[in-house]
Amino acid sequence: MGFEAASRRRHPPPPPSWLCARSPLSTRLSPAHLSTRPASRSFSCKSTALCCSGDSTRPSSSPSARSYGRRWYNPLRRVPTEDRPSPEIVRRWIEADQPLASQTKFTMVSYNILGDKNASKHRDLYTDIPSQYMKWEWRKRVICEELIGWNPDIICLQEVDKYFELSKILEKAGYVGSYKRRTGDAVDGCAIFWKANEFWLLEEESIKFKELGLRDNVAQLSVFQACKAESKQLLVGNIHVLYNPSRGDVKLGQITFQIRHLSSRANSLSEKWGSIPVLLAGDFNTTPQSALYKFLSTSKLDIVSYDRRELSGQRSCHPAQVFGEMQDLSNSLFLIDRFLTCCWTDEEIKTASGNAEGEVVTHPLNLKSSYATIRGSARTRDSNGEPLATSYHSKFFGTVDYIWYSKGLVPTRVLDTPSVDILRRAGGLPCKKVGSDHLALVSEFAFTQDSDVGEGTLLATSQM
Repeated sequence: MGFEAASRRRHPPPPPSWLCARSPLSTRLSPAHLSTRPASRSFSCKSTALCCSGDSTRPSSSPSARSYGRRWYNPLRRVPTEDRPSPEIVRRWIEADQPLASQTKFTMVSYNILGDKNASKHRDLYTDIPSQYMKWEWRKRVICEELIGWNPDIICLQEVDKYFELSKILEKAGYVGSYKRRTGDAVDGCAIFWKANEFWLLEEESIKFKELGLRDNVAQLSVFQACKAESKQLLVGNIHVLYNPSRGDVKLGQITFQIRHLSSRANSLSEKWGSIPVLLAGDFNTTPQSALYKFLSTSKLDIVSYDRRELSGQRSCHPAQVFGEMQDLSNSLFLIDRFLTCCWTDEEIKTASGNAEGEVVTHPLNLKSSYATIRGSARTRDSNGEPLATSYHSKFFGTVDYIWYSKGLVPTRVLDTPSVDILRRAGGLPCKKVGSDHLALVSEFAFTQDSDVGEGTLLATSQM
């Protein structure tokens, strides 16, 4: 049975004084903002000293300690992960001139924060990560420092299994939250937070895909109104598509159905409130070169034209392959295997498109990616304009996270991702300055000058 918690405020309180100015990324939180317990039991310096120093496993540097712990130098010995210096992760804003942008702007974050249970369950993905960077208390602090440092107006989080711990911290920073836990035995879910003094929640809806005959993931849809510009409204969707790179047939049938259903519900809610703009954020577990990315960005896909095992694009994203350290896998056995698995059955086509005869799958939203719209350097972006990587662990290096937007909004700037060289030096994520195995996507949007709500929306608002 799904677990759900939500809190709403129609008339937000004035913002705390410490939030009046935007905090820099390097701002560290005070214990009062980070504590999820009463002040008398807040984070203690003693309990976090080892994590903050990054030196918890090193022996004492005193002469006596060196005399007992001295070892012969071996040039072939691998440097322990605990002793490896962490590179500086610096992210810079890339701005774009948008002639159609209005003065009403807001910032949005999409972030898969790596659930604590998943981090513990899949330790094989993080063998090169220093142990202190994997601890939830450390990662929670870093994640919240990231989020509050960017000072976003709307936050979409995926893989959340410590919702109340996060919400207590973010509430102190002026946010209100809504959470939807996955169905079945899973303990994580999706969460949306928004600034109470910037947006009012008008309506929300959650989707349990298990009720539609699919797997146990969920999605959120929320309709917001800007507090300082009541004619500006938008719909925000948040989703985490489950990861299974070796079963492209399942992913196609389920992700296309999920996207079609999510897009259909988002489109219906958008029209209900006067055809308001739509934002869809999340971890879609599909790469920019894949067929599923094409489906998202073009609204249609001829499914039988693609190998069902290659639809998400993730099978070629092992770090060793990406970094050119493996031999070419295009041998005869691989080609035979690909030939045998590229055909679609009528049942698979029906799952994907809704009927056995429909080979072209469509969804009703015309979406663009914020990062692909504001292109960056070749050191950080691919041929589509998407980041070269938004996730990095021992078995994956690539991009799977996106913020999609529809007509009525334009991105005015995005926070660029680190270069491949920087990420490689980190040896994987999480690291000292990143609390997850994903990088957060941060985009600033402006409503276009013609995006005011219509008469039907104003009437609906007045009747609430």
